[in-house]
Amino acid sequence: MNDRYDGYDQQNYELVGYDEFGRPVYRQAQQAPSYEQNAGYGYGYDPYAPGQQQQQQQQAPQQQPQYDPYAGHPQQDGGYDPYGAASGTAQQPRQTEQATAYIPQQAPAPAGPERREDRDYRTEQFDFVEEPDENSEDVIDWLKFTESRSERREEAKRRGRNRITALVVVLALCLIGGVGYLGYQGKLPFLGGDDAKKDGPAAAGPQNRDVIVVHLHNTKGGGTSSALLVNNTTTGQATTVLLPNALALSGEDGSATTLAKSVDEDGSAGTGDSIDTLLGTDIEGTWRLDTPYLNNLVELVGNIEVTTNTDVPDPAKKGTFLVHKGQEQTLSGPAAVAYATYRAKGEAQTAQLLRFGQVMQGVLRKLSSDPQAATTTVQTLAQILDPSLTEKDLGAFLAKLADHAKEGDYKTALLPVGQDGTLSEAAANSVVEDVLGGTVKAPAEGDALRVGVKNATGDKDRSEKARITLVNGGYTFVEAGTGTTAATSQVTYADAARKNDAVEVAKTLGLPASAVKKGKAAANADVTVVIGQDYTGGN
Repeated sequence: MNDRYDGYDQQNYELVGYDEFGRPVYRQAQQAPSYEQNAGYGYGYDPYAPGQQQQQQQQAPQQQPQYDPYAGHPQQDGGYDPYGAASGTAQQPRQTEQATAYIPQQAPAPAGPERREDRDYRTEQFDFVEEPDENSEDVIDWLKFTESRSERREEAKRRGRNRITALVVVLALCLIGGVGYLGYQGKLPFLGGDDAKKDGPAAAGPQNRDVIVVHLHNTKGGGTSSALLVNNTTTGQATTVLLPNALALSGEDGSATTLAKSVDEDGSAGTGDSIDTLLGTDIEGTWRLDTPYLNNLVELVGNIEVTTNTDVPDPAKKGTFLVHKGQEQTLSGPAAVAYATYRAKGEAQTAQLLRFGQVMQGVLRKLSSDPQAATTTVQTLAQILDPSLTEKDLGAFLAKLADHAKEGDYKTALLPVGQDGTLSEAAANSVVEDVLGGTVKAPAEGDALRVGVKNATGDKDRSEKARITLVNGGYTFVEAGTGTTAATSQVTYADAARKNDAVEVAKTLGLPASAVKKGKAAANADVTVVIGQDYTGGN
């Protein structure tokens, strides 16, 4: 690039710097004006003054054309254009000086001719100074801050939406679960809950009852206490029906017996069948609860609260009491067993039976209403249960009773019997009919017809004769107690489908067909017979 300047006189030009592309920039060397040339201008001459510019132009000597190293020919004016264009003004030296004044740290122009290699491009001739931008870091930091703040704001909004969504889902699940539980328990008014069942038409119609019998065996003092645990799924109520030991039953062979004797002699299965026959129930299983297991059961549920009606002495410490009479007494396992089995001297067995009922209801109030939890409690007892009643079935059944006990839909009823152990009219109306069913279920195929017999002859022996006759005839004898003396016998059926059965029963007892009529039969029998003084004891 520097070879193009070899053909002209370098003494007439001087290097003034380099342009932005690194190319050298020259200008014509200025010669000092002679005194004559400066004459007339005077001291303080201003070449740009309006009046002097014109005079300067007239007096300026003819300048030689400047050489353009890029264009290859001299320029016709007084300025040097490094790109080959004419400057077009007589003030070219001053303008060139101003134009090149911005070049930083340029090397001073050489005073004389330069060697060729001195004019070659060298990197050390330049200093690239990068001016620090104080605002650049601030701008980057601000952009980062703005971006991060936006991201945090979006993240906060996203988390907020997720929390709201999760909360809505949880509330919806809780609502569905609560409604489902209430619906399962039958406690939603619009689905016919407990209140609707108690007062609505369903209470007057057919009702479904689940029944098990529990026998408490006193392993130390001897004796048993029996009760029916009834869950009425139609009305949403539960009842403990206490069965006195003097209750008259028919044995497996049809012989007369009592509840206490049946438990000892016939065992659970035989006793359950006898109770079903007498009361018209459908017992689903038998729970034998020995006193040590009752003690453990009370301990497992965390003690119970009972309003006791008497003080119970502590047999281990004379002069002290294991149970005190009072409201809401807390009973531990041993205290609960002592209270449930206590019978003061001269008391009727029904008094002790009522205390047993209190303890059972207290246990149910503390037992879990969850079937799985209740089953776990039963399994923890490690009892040997009746084969017809598994731990799972017993746990589920007790959980339902526990729920009713906690809700206040639980009561205890005593089955009233006469001195001879037979059922009275009050028992048939208040307990057998209302609590245990009210209607007699049709016997299954092969089952014997149940015949209730009430003695109105005034002679106890005639009732026994009637029992023997009916059992020998293939019927199931149901003791219906005694009544006021009647002259004639009567055979009654409530269901028209039982008319022929009633006629056959009359023939078996040696009674005329005129004694058969439709009417109200006993709640626990298919056909009811009232034997009068005309009954002779067989055909």
